[in-house]
Amino acid sequence: MAEPQRRTGADACPGALDTHPAADGGLARVRVPGGLLRPAQLRAVAAAAADLGTPVLELTSRANLQVRGLGPGGAVELGERLAGIGLLPSPTHEKVRNIMASPLGGQRWVAGVDAALCADPALAALPGRFLITLDDGRGDVAWAGADVAALPLGDRVAILLGGADHGVRVPADQVVPAVIAAARAFLDVRDGQWRVRELGADVAVIAERLGAGPERVPRGVPAAAGPIGPVVFADGDPGFGVAVPLGRITQDQAEALAATGDVVLTPWRGAVARGGGAGLAGVGLITSPDDPGLGVTACTGRPGCAKAHADVQAAARLVRVGGRAVHWSGCDRRCGRPAGDVLDVVAAPGGGYLVGAESISAAVGEDIGQSVVEAVTRGRKQ
Repeated sequence: MAEPQRRTGADACPGALDTHPAADGGLARVRVPGGLLRPAQLRAVAAAAADLGTPVLELTSRANLQVRGLGPGGAVELGERLAGIGLLPSPTHEKVRNIMASPLGGQRWVAGVDAALCADPALAALPGRFLITLDDGRGDVAWAGADVAALPLGDRVAILLGGADHGVRVPADQVVPAVIAAARAFLDVRDGQWRVRELGADVAVIAERLGAGPERVPRGVPAAAGPIGPVVFADGDPGFGVAVPLGRITQDQAEALAATGDVVLTPWRGAVARGGGAGLAGVGLITSPDDPGLGVTACTGRPGCAKAHADVQAAARLVRVGGRAVHWSGCDRRCGRPAGDVLDVVAAPGGGYLVGAESISAAVGEDIGQSVVEAVTRGRKQ
């Protein structure tokens, strides 16, 4: 049996009010349950970023938004603006509203789970990394490493714990109470752990409380990319999926997306817009599954992060080879790395990169771009 993994110290995940002091100013993370943004909300967050910090919105691997570069007092005003547009319904629970959903049809339980989380004072103690995913049956988000996930299986719904099936099955109308019960049980069982998978064998205690049975489904593989191009939502409405280059939404892109109507952010640093996608290709968004920038992600890197060894965003823009997903990291913390089969390109101290298991070194000041391109290309083919 696996031993529990105990943490020392508090979870320091940023929120919209409790910001992180980055090298380029305050970093605020805005939770967007289910990824759903109304046009007025997207426009308002984009305007807040331009007025209070850096005029670019960052998309996270949990389909949330980040605002960077906040100055003194910026977090207070940002919080007031978010509350005014319905993105900060509970100041006490704002960091625990980590609810990810299948972008084309996972919204049916989002509002209920969000409301139940915010209504329980005890659940404000959940770590900021605790993640709930609500799948529509496609399996696109259920296996993305969530602490609690709902996966429809025929006329029942499996409640996955720590990314694995422990035999918990509920009817569809009991998903919300089951998810909340799992979150409460985690708080009862935890001994400093931030995630369910860190409980080791103790995760069985949560499963028993939820009425685990003998059924099991094999562990699935998280989807490697989100919808791109014309799609159909589960309710039959047409939509159009895009990817956001390196997960950075410019002001023009935010306006183009908002102009289509409601937008669902995806954990693959993209979005699905209602309608036919008119106007989205002309603002630099990725609209084709053949675009070589698809699947390329990067952390903030230099100069925004003091821990980074390189400007990995600039490097990632130069290395454009199609194929396997690639994540560029400015240091070995690998912040923002997507779930699934991703090739890591990690900047090393003093110059050079680690591409997968291959070390690409360089003398100080040497341009090693071509060497990295070749290593990434080899890694994509493996």
